Amino acid sequence: METLNPQSAKQDHLPQTVNGKSVLVTGGTTGIGRATALLLAAHGARVIIFGRHEQELNDAMDSCREANVAGQVQGLIADSSSQTDIQRVFAAVDKQLNGLDILVNNAALAYQSILEGSYEDWQYIVNTNLLGYMACAHEAVKRMRANGNGHIVNIGSMSADVREKNSSVYVATKAGIQGFSEALRKEVNPLGIKVTLIEPGAVGTDMQAAVPPEEQRRKAAQMEMLKAEDIAACVLYALSQPPRCDVVTVQIRPHLQVI
Repeated sequence: METLNPQSAKQDHLPQTVNGKSVLVTGGTTGIGRATALLLAAHGARVIIFGRHEQELNDAMDSCREANVAGQVQGLIADSSSQTDIQRVFAAVDKQLNGLDILVNNAALAYQSILEGSYEDWQYIVNTNLLGYMACAHEAVKRMRANGNGHIVNIGSMSADVREKNSSVYVATKAGIQGFSEALRKEVNPLGIKVTLIEPGAVGTDMQAAVPPEEQRRKAAQMEMLKAEDIAACVLYALSQPPRCDVVTVQIRPHLQVI
């Protein structure tokens, strides 16, 4: 009969730590991405974030300074719909982080119905919300497989299942992320790489442009809307599990969200 070393058994039950881990957060200058970067940095991770706009990046870095984690976070301007920009981001990862332990795929844009806009509009959304996730995961896996471990967290949406009317473009991309995450997990688990899909319900971020900030705060207080920090805490939970445990899919929504 196999006997267990008491010390190794004790270690086997300990949660993982992100302290000292190298992390890339896409779309890390606003909303869920910014909250996640701040939380992981506060737990000792070394983080690179990127977003499309200089002002949002400056605001994010100000938030890092206010949270006393500025030394843990580096940022740059890049667009996840661009192959060139993604290559530039991962060049920064290699130079500044010397490898990658964790990828948080988060950069995404809201969009409504296929009845609105043009081919170019839909193409940009698909390139950002789906192809950008795939391309960043591809680059991350190349780096993680060399170490025999790593963790990819894809931020999806409950829209993949709810499939709201008048949101066909956004729903299509988030349904794609759901399928991509499930298939990717099966492909990279043998390489020692974990994949987690987190699907939030309504979250008070800049993506909720139709809901003013004061209304978002009211809805959060009434448990009808989540805060970005709630999703960040869920990301940290998934990353903190022992090596034998995979948090595969999490759906997290406000307590009183009806749909």
